[in-house]
Amino acid sequence: MDVNKKYFSNISSRERAIFEGGITMGALFHQFVGIPLNKESVPSIENSIKETFELQPAIEEVDAKINIDRLNTALSDFDYTSLSGDMLDVKIKTKVDNVIATIKIEFIEELNYPLMYVENIEEL
Repeated sequence: MDVNKKYFSNISSRERAIFEGGITMGALFHQFVGIPLNKESVPSIENSIKETFELQPAIEEVDAKINIDRLNTALSDFDYTSLSGDMLDVKIKTKVDNVIATIKIEFIEELNYPLMYVENIEEL
């Protein structure tokens, strides 16, 4: 079955690349926010985010970082805390046909908010 023809023929490759990135970013946010972490677990969590989401179709690359400064200010007396959206600095690149979309989440100080947005769209 041609999935693109059957389910995505009503949108452009550009729209599909953005759609795939947005869906992935939303899933990432809701699956990982709230997990316990400390300074030592950060690399394995970053790697887990990268490896699991790069399995999905159309996802070309995931660059996942946890903001250590924000983590340090949130650590409890027990030397751990829960991952929050303001700690995430993640970039997801999707590729559909000749379009690469880069979707990002990062904490924007002036908004006091972890914003998800389309950082870039490139046509090859």
